[in-house]
Amino acid sequence: MNAFRRPLAACLVAAAAFATLAPGHAADTWPTKPVRLVVAFPAGAPGDIVSRLMQPALQKALGQPVVVDNKPGAGGNIGMQEVARATDGHTVLVGPDTMLTINPHLYRKLAIRPMEDLVPVTQLAAFSQELVCFPGAGIKTLPELLAAARAKPMSYASGGPGVPGHMAMEMLLADAGVQMQHVPYRGPSPAMQDVMGGMVPCGFLASPTVGPIIRDGKLVAIAVSGSKRLGSQPTVPTVAQAGAKGYDASFAEMMAMPRATPPAVVSRLQAEVAKALAAPELRERLATMDLEVVANTPEEAARRLRAEHQRWGQVAARVQLQLD
Repeated sequence: MNAFRRPLAACLVAAAAFATLAPGHAADTWPTKPVRLVVAFPAGAPGDIVSRLMQPALQKALGQPVVVDNKPGAGGNIGMQEVARATDGHTVLVGPDTMLTINPHLYRKLAIRPMEDLVPVTQLAAFSQELVCFPGAGIKTLPELLAAARAKPMSYASGGPGVPGHMAMEMLLADAGVQMQHVPYRGPSPAMQDVMGGMVPCGFLASPTVGPIIRDGKLVAIAVSGSKRLGSQPTVPTVAQAGAKGYDASFAEMMAMPRATPPAVVSRLQAEVAKALAAPELRERLATMDLEVVANTPEEAARRLRAEHQRWGQVAARVQLQLD
């Protein structure tokens, strides 16, 4: 048996624990203690932002404390593995969908099987990555960046190995036939700080994180990864509009629980999350940070994750990227 797989005893413990949340009564009795949202990225990442904004409403609706607990590292694998192994029925994963759609294709030694060991609750909010540069680099457009990278060795920053910005950039570079050195960080905020300081000339980082800095003139926005421009930065083109025809790298923050969680509990949590995110003031606040509320059903989230898992698997194979 693979040393990284959960032993049979742990699985039996998990099954016994979840049995106390039997179907038929699970939704009525859950939660029976504090709910822990394990955010698999540092403070300031999009999933952290969404979790903390909806925390008060979710706590009121569930009648139990809701605790946001950041567990960053390894492209979300550390937090994801902790949730997949949880047996208390009250531990929930929050982070980018890349944890399930990309990580299984990249990491040779994953301790879990994300698509099998987790069940999606919902996709919370869609977001894009934004290609930004240090103002002193003198780069203002995507063609200028690619020309500079062809002329001399250049590096770029991302929030970590296998995260949305990393994959978005590798897909762009592969399409353009250009190479740049990847400099991974433990989340988009520390990466942004080094790009602002000129230690790394450019970065592909979460738009909710870099947006305020761009508006302050401390970073130059080159392009956004998604299929449409950002509402807060309508003058910044998409990567496709900037010259990479057909390019689209869109992402979503998601919520998931261990596979053994009763469907009634998953449905109850999704319903309360959807209500919290439906509040006009919360939606408006998220929109100012370029986070578009999704709040889909578990079934819809599962379908989208399966499609993205297949799509990014093809990208990972094309760029020949694997990580330990």
